[in-house]
Amino acid sequence: MTTKNEPQLDPQQEIELEAAVLRRLLKHFDERKDVQNIELMILAGFCRNCLSKWLVEAAAEKGVAVDLEWAREKIYGMPYSEWKAHHQAP
Repeated sequence: MTTKNEPQLDPQQEIELEAAVLRRLLKHFDERKDVQNIELMILAGFCRNCLSKWLVEAAAEKGVAVDLEWAREKIYGMPYSEWKAHHQAP
């Protein structure tokens, strides 16, 4: 889909912008630890765990083996078990 005001981006610029958006989303999630994954699933249809799984899948598509726990730590900003212990509601 093209729009009238579509910028002229090379593929690397587009990747960098998409990566910046993901980093901002993760920062936002980090600042809103009060928002539970179940709330995200109900409202948005995805959660932090989904992002972790999507990271693993994207790596696999590129032929890179990525462990789910590593991906969760990237998304949660800490080990998943630690996040659950400190931030997950009962």
